[in-house]
Amino acid sequence: MTLELPSLSPCDALVAAMVAVSASDAGLRTSELVAIERIVDHAPVFADYDVGRIRAVSQTVLTLFEHEDGLDALFGLIRDALPQPLHDTAYALACDVAAADTRIGETEGELLAEMRHQLDIDRLHAAAIELSARARHRTL
Repeated sequence: MTLELPSLSPCDALVAAMVAVSASDAGLRTSELVAIERIVDHAPVFADYDVGRIRAVSQTVLTLFEHEDGLDALFGLIRDALPQPLHDTAYALACDVAAADTRIGETEGELLAEMRHQLDIDRLHAAAIELSARARHRTL
């Protein structure tokens, strides 16, 4: 079965990265969906983004996750759509979503590790991004 892959805008690719980490543990948690909406509503990179696209991008990610090579296809779409300076932005946003429910599960951690690799994020930079995401989402 061949999968027809849509092209993504850079903002679509950022949303796809966030949705992927949220969906990686077989469920889209409400806290993570709220985090995605909040990020899209407030992050400067999304200033001109049509929030109506979130649903279509989310469905694309979920459809890709149903296929054996879907994760590779997803990362290909993300890499093709994102200019290199936005690779660390995608990783930072994905970390924020993963940390939104105050815990990063094993499958989310594995997806983030693969994202680091696929987007060529330096390990030291990734550690700083991860620490800042945990700090922003810490509760008392």
